[in-house]
Amino acid sequence: MPTIAKTASRYPPLNVEVHTPRLSLMGATDELLEQLLPVVRKGVVTAPPWPFDDPMSLYKDSPDREWAWLRAIWAGRAKVSDDFWRLYFVVVVDGEPVGMQDLMATGFSDFGTVTTFSWLGPDARGRGLGKEMRQAVLHLAFDGLEAQAAASDAFVDNHASNRVSQALGYQRNGSDWATRRGEAAELYRWRLTREQWSKIRREDIDLVGVAECRPALGLLTSGDH
Repeated sequence: MPTIAKTASRYPPLNVEVHTPRLSLMGATDELLEQLLPVVRKGVVTAPPWPFDDPMSLYKDSPDREWAWLRAIWAGRAKVSDDFWRLYFVVVVDGEPVGMQDLMATGFSDFGTVTTFSWLGPDARGRGLGKEMRQAVLHLAFDGLEAQAAASDAFVDNHASNRVSQALGYQRNGSDWATRRGEAAELYRWRLTREQWSKIRREDIDLVGVAECRPALGLLTSGDH
């Protein structure tokens, strides 16, 4: 079984790692994206119910799908600032890349709220990994970055995502509408506060490279006041 190779970057957001007993979230370097590319090329979503709102590169046909996916990540990595940031992670299980988990925030210094986005390749679904990777990224948000709340949303018929939110203590926070593949569909919105997270906090999740990354996100480093 191949082992994931990760080359250290001088750019702190790419050096952040989150490790649980079952999986690792690794900063999405170009090397890791290249290793994940076959999963994207094979196809992440092939039949309804469609899980992502528009625009979404994963709905495109190959090879436009792979090109658009890479361009979107490269563009997102370049936009990191005090006011907005998006951290991209490749999900690694037993040395194999199986999906992605993102953590985003707008005005984090003022509001302390993050949102999450994720996907798994079809072969990795149904094993509880979606819940595990959400727990991992929430640990980064609340323990590593001192978030006050986390938001998530999912289409009403995206039962897997909604079940994960419920299982982790999120509370329903209204609903909304979005388009997917050009068709309108209803979304459930979810919210998890720091207090609610503390009730399900795990002690077996390890963070790497967070202190060095905090200044790039406009945050004080550990020990600063």
